[in-house]
Amino acid sequence: MIKELQIPLFDLATSLSSAMDLISPMVANHHKQVAYIAYQIASELGLPMQRRKNLILSGALHDIGALSFQERLSSLEFEIQNPHKHAEAGYRLLRMFEPFSQIAGIVRFHHVPWASGAGREYNNKEVPPESHIIHLADRIAVLIDPKKEIFSQAAPIVETIAARTGTMFAPELVEAFKQVGEKEFFWLDIASDLTAPYLQTIIPSDTLMLDPNETLALARLFAKVIDFRSPFTANHSSSVAIIAETLASYLPFSQAELVMIRVAGYLHDLGKLAVPVEILEKQDKLTPQEWNIMRRHTYYGYHVLQPLHDFRTINLWGSLHHERLDGRGYPFHIRGDELALGSRVMAVADIFAAISEDRPYRKAMPTHEVLAILQKNADNGGIDPEITAILRKNYHEINGKRLQEEQKSDHEYRLFTEIYG
Repeated sequence: MIKELQIPLFDLATSLSSAMDLISPMVANHHKQVAYIAYQIASELGLPMQRRKNLILSGALHDIGALSFQERLSSLEFEIQNPHKHAEAGYRLLRMFEPFSQIAGIVRFHHVPWASGAGREYNNKEVPPESHIIHLADRIAVLIDPKKEIFSQAAPIVETIAARTGTMFAPELVEAFKQVGEKEFFWLDIASDLTAPYLQTIIPSDTLMLDPNETLALARLFAKVIDFRSPFTANHSSSVAIIAETLASYLPFSQAELVMIRVAGYLHDLGKLAVPVEILEKQDKLTPQEWNIMRRHTYYGYHVLQPLHDFRTINLWGSLHHERLDGRGYPFHIRGDELALGSRVMAVADIFAAISEDRPYRKAMPTHEVLAILQKNADNGGIDPEITAILRKNYHEINGKRLQEEQKSDHEYRLFTEIYG
C-alpha cells in the first residue's frame, strides 16, 4: 500500500510562494505581505476563520499565473495594464490541485475593480467577495517602499487607497483598512520579517493528507509553473518524470517509490524559476556569467522544498540531478555511493530528455547521438553505467513513453497559452 504524504498547508503555500519569488527578487515577500494584509482586513470585517484562511492562501499564491519576469514587474505597478491574463492563468494552474480549487476562484478575479458595485460580476460570472479583499491588499502592498521608514508611508498609502473608494475598491473594505491602518503593529508587521511566522501561527495545524494521485496532481502544478514560462521548456519536467519512473521500474524501487520518483521528476527543475527566460531561450552559447546563473537552479530548488518534511527524499532525488558519480557535479559535489539511487536515475533521465528535445540552439538529437552521449557520460564517471545500460536496452519503450508525454504536455501548453492570444 502506498502511504499518504502529510503536507502542512501553510508550508506548501509558502514553498510555492518562495518558488515564485525566485523569478524576481524585486517581488520577494510581496505575496506574504498580501496574505497578511488580506487577513487583517478580513479580521476587521469579522469574517469566519475558514474564509480568513482561504485569504491567506489566496494572498500567498495570487500571482502564481505571472510566469515571466516582466509580468512580475508589471504586477508591482499600482495601475496594471491587462491584469486579468495572469489572474486567469493563476486560476487555471490552481484548479489542477483539488485542495486549491476554492482559492482558484478567488485568484481568478483578484484584479476586478469594484466599479460602484458592478464588480460583483465579471464576464457574467459572480466575483467572490474575497477577490476584492485580495485586490485591495495587493494594491496596498505595492505602495509600500521597503527602502523607506514605514510609519512615514502609512498616511499617504491610506490617502491613495481612500481616493479610489467606490471605483477600484469597495467602500466597506476601504473602511476596514482604515481601521486596521490606525494600529502601529499592522505597519510594523508588514515592514518586518515576521509576516510569514505570524501567518503560520494561524493555520499551523491544517495538514493535507495526500494520496498518490493527489501528490502527483500537486507535483504537476509545480511543473507547469516551472515549464510554462517558455515553449522550449513546456514539456521538459513531464518528460523527465516519465523517463525516471520507467527507468526506476527496472530497479529495486517499490510502488510507493515509483510515485515518489515521478514526483521528483516533475520538481527537479524548480530552481530554474530563478533563471531568466532570456537565458533559457538563448540561441547562442551561454556566457560564463549566464552559466553561473544557470548553475544555481539546483541549489534554489533544494532549499525551496526543504520546509516540506515528507518531501525530503523526493527533494534529494530531484534536486541532486546535476551531481556526478566522480564528484565533479554541482552544487554539493556528492560522489559515488553517497549519491542516492533515485538521484542517479534522475541524472540519466534529465540528460536523456534534454538531448532528445528541441532547444533554442539546436534541434532534438537523433537516436544514435543520444545513446552515444549517454554512454560517454557513463564511461567518464558522470552517470551510473547500470542505469545507462537499462536505458539503452529499453530505449524504444522509454522513448515512446517520453514522446507520448511530450505530445500531452504540448497540448496542455497550447490550451494554457490561449489566454495570451
